[in-house]
Amino acid sequence: MIQDSPHLIDAIRDRFAHVDSCPFQGPRIFFENAGGALTLKSVVETAAFFASIPDNPGRMNPAGQATQNVIDKAKADLAVFMNAPSGQFFAGESGTELLFRMIRTACLGAPRGNKVIGSSIEHPATRSAARRWAEIAGLDYVNVQHDNDTGRVTPAAYAAQMTPDVAVATIVHASPVTGIGMDVAAISKAIRDVSPDCLIVVDGIQHAAHGQLDLAAYDADGYAISPYKVFSRHGYGIAWISDRMTALPHDKLIGAPESGWELGTRDAGSYATMSDVVAYFEWLGEQVSDETDRRARINAAGREIRAYETHLTNAMINGTGNLAGLRDMEHVTILAGADNPAREGLVCIALKDTPSAEVVETLNQQGIRTHIRKADHYSGNVLEPLGLTDCIRISMCHYNTEAEVARLLTAVRDMAS
Repeated sequence: MIQDSPHLIDAIRDRFAHVDSCPFQGPRIFFENAGGALTLKSVVETAAFFASIPDNPGRMNPAGQATQNVIDKAKADLAVFMNAPSGQFFAGESGTELLFRMIRTACLGAPRGNKVIGSSIEHPATRSAARRWAEIAGLDYVNVQHDNDTGRVTPAAYAAQMTPDVAVATIVHASPVTGIGMDVAAISKAIRDVSPDCLIVVDGIQHAAHGQLDLAAYDADGYAISPYKVFSRHGYGIAWISDRMTALPHDKLIGAPESGWELGTRDAGSYATMSDVVAYFEWLGEQVSDETDRRARINAAGREIRAYETHLTNAMINGTGNLAGLRDMEHVTILAGADNPAREGLVCIALKDTPSAEVVETLNQQGIRTHIRKADHYSGNVLEPLGLTDCIRISMCHYNTEAEVARLLTAVRDMAS
């Protein structure tokens, strides 16, 4: 519906700050969403308002009670947004910090000599935490190799390495390098079929902006997102943990409630901006469906986002109008293949005989914002097996347009010379 409705895409774009221009650069196309999505205008207003409030949430005064109510509402909104019938949400420093904390707690609670399993496609936020805390806790780390051609790790690949003594598992929902999504529910099932009590922690940071979150279906114990990658702001992360993870020994103040995972005074503004994000998904669901239930509207929005972003990536790969697509440009290599149904709004490429830094800079001079990924501690696990030292990441969200895709295709085509 977004694809066929100029009015709707205009309405969507109107809800985001700096959608077509940068205050430092001027007019630009934003294809760097995997590095941090655009921010909702409502989030900017909400954040500014709560930054001015001096009162601590929960104190026995009107402001303290009001800000606590804001936090409670946001947690309830997140439960609807992510379909979490149990467990709890809490905020931390960042998505990465929360993943470290959940994985650390899971590893330290596991019997020595057991195993931690994860995959080679994961972001270092989970791989680094799992390897570090496995060593400290006396656990063996098991690496599940991803498929280089598809940029994906499968449930079967996990199943092949599973043993009953796997106590902790990590899963990445989508790769921030290839943009390829994993079947979290099926991987989780493959893990639990062999080790039913395994603690499973999922990195949902790259996936969240593309909608379709369903914690009830994943059968996991921890899930983290970075709000600045899902239309909110920088400076905090959000985690969900199961009741079982909640009950594990963890960092807390002496004498504090056993179920408490938050450390220090909460920022009511960060929680309030998550309510803005959830409200946006509900609004979008209203535009593309006749649903009246909140969760049903959010589901409808997620389906529409996936369909439209698939349309954009297909246009980029296969061409649009009279413009050839990336797959037909001899100087372009597409990571994870041109035909990959698991792609989530992201196309990663390398250009023959042209350093990626030069490509990114040339595009930037033309007002097209992309990003270089290097074979470093962030992306080496994906690029090195492909024989690449770097690549260009082109990441989209549902506020991007086919006209913007056409601008990029023209620019990349002209680099052939």
